[in-house]
Amino acid sequence: MSRWFLPDDPDLLGNLQRQAAVTDAGLRAFVAWAAGDATQGQVVRDLEHDADGEVRRLRTTLRAAFVTPIDAEDLYALSARLDAVLNGAKNIVGEAEVMATPPDEPCARMAALLQAATARLLAAVTTLGRDADGATAAADAAVHEARQVEKVYRTAMSALLAEDDLRVVMSRRELYRRFARVADDVVEVAERIWYAVVKES
Repeated sequence: MSRWFLPDDPDLLGNLQRQAAVTDAGLRAFVAWAAGDATQGQVVRDLEHDADGEVRRLRTTLRAAFVTPIDAEDLYALSARLDAVLNGAKNIVGEAEVMATPPDEPCARMAALLQAATARLLAAVTTLGRDADGATAAADAAVHEARQVEKVYRTAMSALLAEDDLRVVMSRRELYRRFARVADDVVEVAERIWYAVVKES
């Protein structure tokens, strides 16, 4: 009888982990797209849609949860910022298609770095709430990978100075900037992981 009056204990961290796993899968498809497999662009879109479903489930569950494994605000913010990472990748695919500008070698390199960073975020989220040191170490590794994107970005932008075709310059510059923004989104997730860990200490 007493269990009727006990609050539900929803698996909110499990929700977040599933979203992070879908995000990682989306970035792996993004790497394949950036390496020249145009069919993977639709896979990125499909997985972004799946991730949106995970975001909605987490938010709905969060509204009804009596207790949460970590601060509710942190769960919400981590989900939203993970969402921005995969949304950013999807938007790069769409922008490249609209501008009829297929990904080049710098795009492929930046995509690979973003996927490596996202895999680190998945590891961090997976250990969040039970292994503070493991979560923050993985978050730091994600930041390291994301910072490498800026180096590729600067080199690629510099190389555009030798390009005479203004259309190519404009379209490439926009794509490169979008990659840099996704890297910033990765860093924001990693920093929020650190914040959540510190608050729970």
